[in-house]
Amino acid sequence: MAGALPQRSPDSPGNAIRSVTEVTRAIQQTLGAEFDEVWVRGQVTGARKVTSGHVYFALKDEGAVLPAVAWRGTATRLRFAVEDGLEVVCRGNVDVYLPHGKYQLIVHEMNPLGVGALQVAFEQLQARLAAEGLFDPARKVPLPYLPRRVALVTARTGAAVRDLVTVIQRRYPKIEIVLVAVRVQGAGAAEEIARGLRLADRSSGADVIVVGRGGGSAEDLWAFNEEPVARAIAACVTPVVSAVGHEVDVTIADLVADVRAATPSQAGELVVPVYDDLVAEVDRRASRLAHLVRMRVDRAWQALEAQAGRPVVRDPQAPVAARRTHVEMLAARLAARSPGAELARRRQAVADLADRARRALAAGAARARASATFLAARLAAASPAAATSAAQAHVADLGSRAAVAVRRRLDRATAGYEARRAAVEALSPLQVLGRGWSLTRQDGALVKSVAAVRPGDRLATEVADGTIESRVEAVRPARRSSPTSAGGPP
Repeated sequence: MAGALPQRSPDSPGNAIRSVTEVTRAIQQTLGAEFDEVWVRGQVTGARKVTSGHVYFALKDEGAVLPAVAWRGTATRLRFAVEDGLEVVCRGNVDVYLPHGKYQLIVHEMNPLGVGALQVAFEQLQARLAAEGLFDPARKVPLPYLPRRVALVTARTGAAVRDLVTVIQRRYPKIEIVLVAVRVQGAGAAEEIARGLRLADRSSGADVIVVGRGGGSAEDLWAFNEEPVARAIAACVTPVVSAVGHEVDVTIADLVADVRAATPSQAGELVVPVYDDLVAEVDRRASRLAHLVRMRVDRAWQALEAQAGRPVVRDPQAPVAARRTHVEMLAARLAARSPGAELARRRQAVADLADRARRALAAGAARARASATFLAARLAAASPAAATSAAQAHVADLGSRAAVAVRRRLDRATAGYEARRAAVEALSPLQVLGRGWSLTRQDGALVKSVAAVRPGDRLATEVADGTIESRVEAVRPARRSSPTSAGGPP
């Protein structure tokens, strides 16, 4: 055919046949050498994270698609989630997956385009938690006006804890402060802060919780942007104040908390009022109450004068008893309604409750001890150790008795064996041979009569110490008339 290409035989020189594996591996080596380290920019598509922790996706642009994978070690180091539509720059190497013959980019590093990885992670988590309603103002609770105890979830040392303690104690010295010390930056800090929040909420007895730290870089503050901290704050029953960094620093913890403080110092101002202001307010209200009492007394005098139709002299000689009674009544009502009286009543109620609680605890402890003693006695009586000890003693007794019985039977068996052995030895032909007797055999058969042999037969004669082989020369029958020959050797 005109124009046909020349056919080359597979056996032609330089045209050796290769296996699929060999060709694919050669492609793998070529691509690996050419693209050992490459930076690729593209948009993420088809992202999926498998149970092993690996993330499979592809990078695309207007002209092509490049399959890619971030192994678990790389994926766990990423600050953000790999999602479809994200514009990224990846560093890695191109490899060929031999079983499928497909090439892919093995990603070692990934960064979003335009913004930093931390900003992307922040926006992703913010969107997810907002969709769940964790930032909803309706779920947030107000702070108590005058807490008795404040829990601080922060580092043991640092500017934040110093500022908080200083401001709180300056404003209200009588308040109780509980410190739940945690790490506030670095690997594992978010989980530790979350544990501290749960501990403060369940066990500290605090009326309000302050969580936070001093200022720092975005990396330093990042623990307060992680999901464990956000969910721990949302789960707290106790009101939570977030005080992270400076006023310009806004974290996920700030958005979830019931109240956000711009700084730790402001958090101290938000959680407790000023003690001196409270005292001044009480004094102001007491003065106003006294003024109102005086006004009511004046109106009472005026009513009395109007009823009498004449001025009433207000001097010590007037009806002192009535006035004293009325004033004492007003003073008693005033005293009964005063904050001090209410505080005294509440203190008495608390003291009564505490006394009842102590008595109840003591009674409960006594009942628990009695019950424990009774149960211990029953347990000792029913203890497997006692039954085991008795069983061991019984087994030891049975073992001893069995050993005695075995020894006795062994002794009897040994005695019987010795008697039988002696009888067998007494009846043994060897014993007879030892006394001078012999046994004569012909072809293995015992010769019992001269009639059994003829001259020329070969005989074997057994004596005590061996065998004598002989040939019969003559046969002579015994003479019956010679009894004296009996009993001696032949």
